[in-house]
Amino acid sequence: MQFGIFTVGDVTTDPTTGRTPSEAERIKAMVTIAQKAEEVGLDVFATGEHHNPPFVPSSPTTMLGYIAARTERIILSTATTLITTNDPVKIAEDFAMLQHLADGRVDLTLGRGNTGPVYPWFGKDIRDGIPLAIENYALLHKLWREDVVDWSGKFRTPLQSFTSTPRPLDGVPPFVWHGSIRSPEIAEQAAYYGDGFFANNIFWPKEHFQRLIRLYRQRYEHYGHGSADQAIVGLGGQVFMRKNSQDAVREFRPYFDNAPVYGHGPSLEDFTDQTPLTVGSPQQVIDKTLTFRESFGDYQRQLFLMDHAGLPLKTVLEQLDLLGEEVIPVLREEFAAGRPAQVPDGPTHAARLVARTTAEVKS
Repeated sequence: MQFGIFTVGDVTTDPTTGRTPSEAERIKAMVTIAQKAEEVGLDVFATGEHHNPPFVPSSPTTMLGYIAARTERIILSTATTLITTNDPVKIAEDFAMLQHLADGRVDLTLGRGNTGPVYPWFGKDIRDGIPLAIENYALLHKLWREDVVDWSGKFRTPLQSFTSTPRPLDGVPPFVWHGSIRSPEIAEQAAYYGDGFFANNIFWPKEHFQRLIRLYRQRYEHYGHGSADQAIVGLGGQVFMRKNSQDAVREFRPYFDNAPVYGHGPSLEDFTDQTPLTVGSPQQVIDKTLTFRESFGDYQRQLFLMDHAGLPLKTVLEQLDLLGEEVIPVLREEFAAGRPAQVPDGPTHAARLVARTTAEVKS
């Protein structure tokens, strides 16, 4: 089981002080947060991709390459890589390059994003969102597995005898998660390729995501990749902690009420009741996170959103200390207990290289 954090990279005014960090401050804070995540024993740091204010992470591989040089162990990933508006050739090359720089500590989550205008900004039509996701990934998948590619499709110019460089590290492409909060077509796509499915269940009740994950598991088995309980599932979530739950609620409320992700909507109490958001003590975070297995089955990756809504860097680092010291050790032990032997661990480059080598020997 892998535990980590993801950032959406928002530049938000702190509602308690009125101070807004500069873009430079926010970008460097994200680097500090990634380094802290490794220090406290987390497995994954993931960044979103956005091309509009109030967000700054428009170039995830640039940021992750910089972080790779300052870390040694943590997996570097994306919370979303826009498969619809990025050229699959550029994705193939950028992430293969990052693989080499980070010694394989790389994977990515493909998605369509949450900003409609991004489509025309990059010359695409939002009405083609699903077809773009399907066609572009079909090309990306091919580019990482075939040295010379001939290809033609609807949404980009054809390729003739094209080789994407550099080639994936050790001949093993980065592991791909397909992220979705609403589209069964994306769950189907993940299952078809035998990739991971990341349900970023931060907005809606669990019943919605249970349907998507159930579909993915069923189709994963249908396509012959393994049994349904061997499908690779990741989940999102949000937490804010203090030793005393009342202190956590009191401190976080103004940030929640003004957050660009979910502010000015349901109350904090309603939101925590209906979604994975947990605001309280470390034990409350543990208790609620453990219910995710009851809702979705055994899964491989849990990422938490912790650095948004204008929270100052000092507070985020304090949150990471609590997460690493008091929450994650208990979650690791509890999630390991009773986990069926056939359920796979979270994907790593090293494990996938061994699996490929073993398969080649058997064949």
